[in-house]
Amino acid sequence: MQLNNNVTEFILLGLTQDPVRKKISFATFLMFYLGTLLGNFLIIVTIKTSRALGSPMYFFLFHLSLSDACFSTCIDPRMIADALLKNATISFSECMIQIFTSHFFGCLEIFILVLMAVDRYVAICKPLHYTTIMTHRVCGVLMSLAWLGSCVHSSAQIFLALSLPFCGPNVIDHYFCDLEPLLKLACTDTYVTNFLLVSNSGAICTESFLMLVLSYAIILHSLRKHSAEGRKKALSTCISHIVVVVLFFGPCIFIYTCPATTFSMNKMIAVFYTLATPLINPLIYTLRNIEVKNAMWKLWSKKVVSDDKR
Repeated sequence: MQLNNNVTEFILLGLTQDPVRKKISFATFLMFYLGTLLGNFLIIVTIKTSRALGSPMYFFLFHLSLSDACFSTCIDPRMIADALLKNATISFSECMIQIFTSHFFGCLEIFILVLMAVDRYVAICKPLHYTTIMTHRVCGVLMSLAWLGSCVHSSAQIFLALSLPFCGPNVIDHYFCDLEPLLKLACTDTYVTNFLLVSNSGAICTESFLMLVLSYAIILHSLRKHSAEGRKKALSTCISHIVVVVLFFGPCIFIYTCPATTFSMNKMIAVFYTLATPLINPLIYTLRNIEVKNAMWKLWSKKVVSDDKR
């Protein structure tokens, strides 16, 4: 592995250099980030404290919300702070850490969405065997594999990043450190690295998306055998998952399967899956899920009652 220390820090151009737009960005990003933390924290606390939400689906939803909160925290706080600075810089080591953590939790979210699709498949297509297949032990093992797979993926990203020699310009035309914009700064031919990037991140996004599309196609096809009431309940859950999948995978596939020098709108697309999607996820899973809403209401009612007794 070649590690070139000529560049000790990078300059992040962000989304805009206009002072007024920077202030607007600061207020917008802060609002989105606080909303993301609040929404996902509510889901985490609700699932952890509610006995009614003990099924595997909510076990995976708990980890999805945790992943969303961590993924946002890897990127958003620095992006918010940088919006107030004239020149935003990030050290080489901090840049590498951001690449590792953002890819770790981003990949973890992909694997969790796949596991949620598996859970829905077993619940709808094999309902009589659901409790024997999706046991707490099996769910724990699957989640452990998801964390391990995410670690392998992000470690590969770091290996690629550290193999790039940086000896010239250090200005990153982005608002956070990622391997794709770093390729433009490397003082070497990056064809092989870009190919490995597409093979790693692009393949994970695309293959997982195709797997999810296929699984939900099978699930929707099997719903024809269910009663009208059962079909309505299953559709409500599946539609929520499908919306999340499309919103998250669409931008990821676009960015990580396209050549690094082809599209200039990558930053705006990245904003969607780094800022908007982690906020939208808890809204989708709470607004469309009666069980979660009821559990949240009970939790809030207990909180109000306990405060009144004091």
